[in-house]
Amino acid sequence: MDAGSMNSSSNSRGPLQEQFIQRKSSRENLDRFIPNRSAMDMGYAQSMLTESRKGKENPAISSPSREAYQRKLAEALNMNRTRILAFKNKPPAPVDLYPKDFFSTQTQDKPAKPRRHIPQTSERTLDAPDLVDDYYLNLLDWGSANVLAIALANTVYLWDASTGSTSELETFDDETGPVTSVSWAPDGRHIAIGLNNSEVQLWDSTATKQLRTLRGCHSSRVGSLAWNNNILTTGGMDGCIVNNDVRVRSHIVETYRGHEQEVCGLKWSASGQQLASGGNDNLLHIWDRSVASSQSSTQWLHRLEDHTAAVKALAWCPFQSNLLASGGGGGDRCIKFWNTHTGACLNSVDTGSQVCSLLWNKNERELLSSHGFTQNQLTLWKYPSMVKMAELTGHTSRVLYMAQSPDGCTVASAAGDETLRFWNVFGVPEVAKPAPKAHTEPFAHMNRIR
Repeated sequence: MDAGSMNSSSNSRGPLQEQFIQRKSSRENLDRFIPNRSAMDMGYAQSMLTESRKGKENPAISSPSREAYQRKLAEALNMNRTRILAFKNKPPAPVDLYPKDFFSTQTQDKPAKPRRHIPQTSERTLDAPDLVDDYYLNLLDWGSANVLAIALANTVYLWDASTGSTSELETFDDETGPVTSVSWAPDGRHIAIGLNNSEVQLWDSTATKQLRTLRGCHSSRVGSLAWNNNILTTGGMDGCIVNNDVRVRSHIVETYRGHEQEVCGLKWSASGQQLASGGNDNLLHIWDRSVASSQSSTQWLHRLEDHTAAVKALAWCPFQSNLLASGGGGGDRCIKFWNTHTGACLNSVDTGSQVCSLLWNKNERELLSSHGFTQNQLTLWKYPSMVKMAELTGHTSRVLYMAQSPDGCTVASAAGDETLRFWNVFGVPEVAKPAPKAHTEPFAHMNRIR
């Protein structure tokens, strides 16, 4: 049985030794009880064997200073070893499984992104005579066709950013005007115009033709507009918010009631499911389209009362769908960030002046705000730290309105000083990457198993 146990033990160890230790010659098959002469330092062994005898034979020669010298010498010559006999070879040098520069190239930091230059002055300034200096109106918008619309008193003008040409869309009479809001439809061709007499008109900008008039939505001026595909949402001085389906004759499909004073800010989320509304009653409401009803006034999802002044500036974050930024008027001066799913206020920053408008950078985590007294500036913030990156000055009156170009890089601002300024604040447009080449191999369009 003993022999059988020894055989089974040796057999079980065999594969492990062959797997991890590949013996190159029979010289390495050493017995652990027999010293290996080739691995020993014979000179050191002789010195260790005779040193103690010399000390005993010549006790008078040793002294403290000599002993200290001997210890230093032993350390320098690696003589502080206690073993004389070596029973196995020195371990082989480790084998590098990867090139030496493999990990250095893998772990080295990516090259730092060059810091973007932010011009401190506007690249273009246009006159905007008779621009109404009213915090509660929305008189500037930049459409997807790269045409800017601005309302000056009773007239709506169109400025083509591609050609620099200006055209007049329509001038309204005093009984209808002045114009209180403008907003481009998603197609960049049709535009909605809110008027002081409570009406909203739809125009075809290409044909310079009025398409229809929406009546019965409000009892006073319409100061805010927002599109959600074919739905045009209007907000009035009467505190009502109305969803209008512009495709049908009976255009009123939902009504939101929650504000007690004028609705001055409206913004739909990118998904089209949530609507943010701000009013002169210092209230911010979040409405959910999925629970809207045409039978009665829809209940808000969240009623947020943290602002202490009118809430006009609203901006949905482009990289986080449930993040909303809001800005308060002169008595509040704060930019607040909200989780619109929970209604929680995530952060609040006191800007020191009236917040008139907010725009997110579409390519970077940055937020641009426009302000009133005392500096009448545009401020670029780094999100989420809210560190000021730049302050753009040039306007001499409060910067009431801002609009962003379709490529997201240029911002137009209109102020009470009756000027329209263009700022290259968000950088230059990114060059589009070339489309991948089509497969030319046979049957490339067929599904594959692997």
